[in-house]
Amino acid sequence: MSDAAVAEFTRLVDALVAQAAPIDVNTMSKLAGEIGKTFGVKPDEVAILTTTADEKFLQFVLPLALQKIGSIPVTSTTALVARTAREKRPELINNFTIARHSTVFEAVPLEPKHRGDPIQKIMSAPVIVNSRIAGVLQVSHKGKTVTSAGPDFNPKELTELSAYATQVGRCFQFLKLD
Repeated sequence: MSDAAVAEFTRLVDALVAQAAPIDVNTMSKLAGEIGKTFGVKPDEVAILTTTADEKFLQFVLPLALQKIGSIPVTSTTALVARTAREKRPELINNFTIARHSTVFEAVPLEPKHRGDPIQKIMSAPVIVNSRIAGVLQVSHKGKTVTSAGPDFNPKELTELSAYATQVGRCFQFLKLD
């Protein structure tokens, strides 16, 4: 992970925004893949959520399988993503399984006939556009145990995730969900 990776991501977003054309989910998936590479995580360990027009709910953009499952009220007291949106501040938790949180989205199989491993470690950063909450970007390590999930996230990585969240926010004005 480096400033160079964030700079390259910024160049990708610059090119997309310069086109001023709708950005679809496939393009967002590619961007999420670049974020995942930076943090050494699998594609299903990167989540991008957007707020509804009234800013009362968060909806998944990615992973795609979670788009149709439902939304998360920003007022939720058990969802890290809701806290991130409400408080507009990034957070990392390296023992997520013992933190009080809703597991409903973790239970959704992201691959056919395969229930994924639980989230063990997670970073969450607000996507802020024009001083308003527009969504949340999350990166996680999943695994059967906290040890098998991989290394702990650190404050430097959380700062990098926040930089990525800023760039993802630039795409939101062109985001087109089907």
